[in-house]
Amino acid sequence: MTETKKVAVIMGSDSDLPVLRKTIDVLKSFDINVETHIMSAHRTPEQACKFASEARENGFGVIIAAAGKAAHLAGVLAAHTTLPVIGIPIKASTLDGLDALLSTVQMPKGIPVATVAIDGAENAGYLAVQMMAIYNKDLQDKLAKMKADMTAEVVAKDEKLQQELN
Repeated sequence: MTETKKVAVIMGSDSDLPVLRKTIDVLKSFDINVETHIMSAHRTPEQACKFASEARENGFGVIIAAAGKAAHLAGVLAAHTTLPVIGIPIKASTLDGLDALLSTVQMPKGIPVATVAIDGAENAGYLAVQMMAIYNKDLQDKLAKMKADMTAEVVAKDEKLQQELN
């Protein structure tokens, strides 16, 4: 069995925590060790860059970064690591998160950030699990079970609907 790396969950502000709890819950449901921090691309850029540049050596496999408004955090972290970075744009302004989405997804060539939907915290967690599962059979099996359970749930709901309507 391959050792599972940690996942870093970095938020630009403590106000992002209610959204990120979903990410943390998904990762913990797969028994993945999560380390969570508040770092700002604009107010603590040195700490953010240092964290990202040392992340691989510190046992991380994926970095998830969430920020609202200008939302440069994921891009700054991605610029300083070769680990995959997943960005979560946070709905935090009068633009309903569109500003954060565009800031997160519009990255220059060679500095990719995999970006999920605005406030798409759960999918960020699942995407991180899928990345970690590439070389981890236990995580592959847990993901397969989760997908089978989802399928069974939809089939059961359809059967119930058919009984109600027919």
